[in-house]
Amino acid sequence: MVMLTVTKVMIFVMLLFSVILHEVAHGYTALRLGDPTARDAGRLTLNPIKHIDPFGTVVLPLLLHLAHSPILIGWAKPVPVNPYLLREPNKAMMLVAASGPLTNITLAVLFALGLRNLPASTVPLFVDLLVFSCYINIILALFNLLPVPPLDGSKLLAGLLPVRLRESYLRLGRYGIFIVLPFVYLALKYGVLTTIVEGIFYFLVRA
Repeated sequence: MVMLTVTKVMIFVMLLFSVILHEVAHGYTALRLGDPTARDAGRLTLNPIKHIDPFGTVVLPLLLHLAHSPILIGWAKPVPVNPYLLREPNKAMMLVAASGPLTNITLAVLFALGLRNLPASTVPLFVDLLVFSCYINIILALFNLLPVPPLDGSKLLAGLLPVRLRESYLRLGRYGIFIVLPFVYLALKYGVLTTIVEGIFYFLVRA
């Protein structure tokens, strides 16, 4: 029971750490491209208090846990970005959007490399920590790359659309949660998401 509790705490801590780095990457990229909004709002920090989103950081992971979901997802409060302060706003917004998933992909690769180079005497709990951390970051990258507003994937796609179509597309963001959650539920129910995540995980660990 104690080990199970420790494992759950580890998963939540790594999820929180990963979503915070995801958001900080957005803010830092925006700053490098001319927009100091996130910095001025105090969001370029690893302090979790600054990033907690009541639903995405607390409620959704808790509901998934209570539902015995095999996959845990969540998000932090989005960092503020003012596209009017960015140099070449359209291209810059695509770079800002891409920086979050790229951060999670980088973390997943680093954790996978750690797993590949662990000595045989490594404590099992530490192995589990690396495995969970790798899985979490693969899931976060895939989840955020979905082309559903307001997720990062939608901003990448929007950057390729004509201006009038782009604005209409991004306005769908108000309904995004009602599209994403059923999609995730169905992907979990039929094992699609699990299969994709496990495939990527074993590729990273064994490649």
